[in-house]
Amino acid sequence: AMGQKNYADGFKVTLHPHVLDLPLTWKKPQTIFVNSMSDLFHNDIPTSFIRQVFDVMERACWHRFQILTKRAERLSELASLLNWPENIWMGVTVENVSCSKRIDCLRNIPAAVRFLSLEPLLEPLPNMDLSNIDWVIVGGESGPGARPMNKKWVIDIQEQCRRANVPFFFKQWGGVNKKKAGRLLNGRVYCEMPKQAGLTFTAYG
Repeated sequence: AMGQKNYADGFKVTLHPHVLDLPLTWKKPQTIFVNSMSDLFHNDIPTSFIRQVFDVMERACWHRFQILTKRAERLSELASLLNWPENIWMGVTVENVSCSKRIDCLRNIPAAVRFLSLEPLLEPLPNMDLSNIDWVIVGGESGPGARPMNKKWVIDIQEQCRRANVPFFFKQWGGVNKKKAGRLLNGRVYCEMPKQAGLTFTAYG
């Protein structure tokens, strides 16, 4: 992706208004991961641009949009200014205990589905409050220098989800060779999804 002209400035925040309407041209319903290479709620992204993105998502009502952010406080600040149709799923990344306050921000967002991405999981996350959380995704870090993920952490989170009746999705063990490490947990694949699921996946933005 970094070789594409849209990423000519590397990791500098750059807006691409010319691609905002792309989902409106895709007639087949899809699940679209918004800003797969960035964070829609980054402080350098104007509120007006975020509202434009939400407007397109609302108009493209036949698609499902998944948004993931680490800027949970800004998400909370702007939530009342945005429309939240049923086709928008909102998530926050929680890598460790110090980031767990993002869960409290998320649970008050009026999205149809609120999800946690515990990836890369860097330490145990005991006793999470999963009230008003609709989905939990867990994954290990991958690539050179990847920090290991302890199996006990994953099993504990899976058990927390079971007790709270929250769908649990185990994405990967990660590591230097994530394909070899696979995604089996206790001999099975966990692909639990919220009730609103079943569309083709596309990264966008």
